[in-house]
Amino acid sequence: MTIGRAPLDRAAHLRDVPGILEALRSSDEVEVIVVREGRARVEDGALVTTAPSDVGEAQWALLGRRASGTPLLLAVVDPPSQSIDAAPAETWLGLRETGGTLDELNTEILVEATALAGWLRDARFCPSCGRSMELRQSGWSRWCADCDREHFPRTDPAVIVAVQSEDGERLLLGANAQWNGRMYSCFAGFVEAGESLETTVHREIEEEAGVRLADVRYISSQAWPYPRSLMLGFRATAGTDRNARPDGEEIVDVRWFTRDEIGSALAGDGPVGLPGSASIARALIVDWYEEEV
Repeated sequence: MTIGRAPLDRAAHLRDVPGILEALRSSDEVEVIVVREGRARVEDGALVTTAPSDVGEAQWALLGRRASGTPLLLAVVDPPSQSIDAAPAETWLGLRETGGTLDELNTEILVEATALAGWLRDARFCPSCGRSMELRQSGWSRWCADCDREHFPRTDPAVIVAVQSEDGERLLLGANAQWNGRMYSCFAGFVEAGESLETTVHREIEEEAGVRLADVRYISSQAWPYPRSLMLGFRATAGTDRNARPDGEEIVDVRWFTRDEIGSALAGDGPVGLPGSASIARALIVDWYEEEV
């Protein structure tokens, strides 16, 4: 039910090999994933790779190696980008647009490539002194010559929670204000400074839905590169089914759904829309729905 379990070898031991990126870019036995504005090319349900020689100006990084040993590079480009930009616009897709149609390996590569590309694009200058930083570790760190500090890609932890009723027969979902009430999903929020994951779960559910929890258990995680989140999925049981209410700001409505209603929504027959199949939110809902069926 999670993204990121396919056997991609990230080949971290190669990142500090002197001249490794230059050598790989000169090889014909290398595949390149090109990321443009947070999207990569997808055709026939798979990521499109290209040769290093087909990519013009770009920021480069080593993503890893396939099971066959073939190196996989990342090239981050800005449109227009020579011949790469001539590819049809509809073939440039992000994780949301693929809708869970990619297999595990392609999904893992897309998540890694999108997350690293966002960091390479946004973290060019030292946060302490503002100096332009030097790229190191084959695209996985930056070094500031003035501060002598090394910086790495960030990951921001966030919890996402499927809340079930006391008897386990209903699921509480919320409608975010950004969705205009058209879709219901699990409750989510970022971990604040000094918080444990469990504390965040209790705080977020009480803030967003007015519900106190009697039980919390971890389910699984999913990297979500928008821009750099790690979604930590939980199942929780409400202490009482009463008092559920939206916060009126981020969440505009909350509802208890029966198992039959969730089943109908998963089948696309209503009563409401649910998150897309690429998200851990839908996986948590499906996990709850199938547990007792």
